Amino acid sequence: MTTILVLNGPNLGRLGTREPEVYGSETLEEIGAGLAASVPDGVEVDFRQSDDEAELIGWIHEAVDRRLPVVLNPAAFTHYSYALRDAAAQLKQAGVPLVEVHLSNPHSRETFRHTSVISGVATGVIAGFGPDSYHLAVQAVLRSLG
Repeated sequence: MTTILVLNGPNLGRLGTREPEVYGSETLEEIGAGLAASVPDGVEVDFRQSDDEAELIGWIHEAVDRRLPVVLNPAAFTHYSYALRDAAAQLKQAGVPLVEVHLSNPHSRETFRHTSVISGVATGVIAGFGPDSYHLAVQAVLRSLG
């Protein structure tokens, strides 16, 4: 069985009620359920969310150790968490796919959102397609695994 870790950063647990004009009205739980239902047999989506930077880093370390591909929505940590970036760099060093994902398009928003410290160590970045961003990211991971 192939497991893909889908990791979500701070405030994403508030989806559905937090700025629906930006992030949509779907909850994170609904996004996770839809994603799990969409993957082929033999693929498991392990969908997690934390507002805690240290917990996200621990999950990335787990992915490195277990060689699990990661879809990561770092949320606000995208723009300044060098600790998260350094953990994510270990995935790249290990040859493990990492796709950075965003519901909105950060480049069409405030200037401070235009910089990602994660993108430079990610296999790829998908942004601006709402919940479909997650589906596109998982498809990209599956293709990279062959």
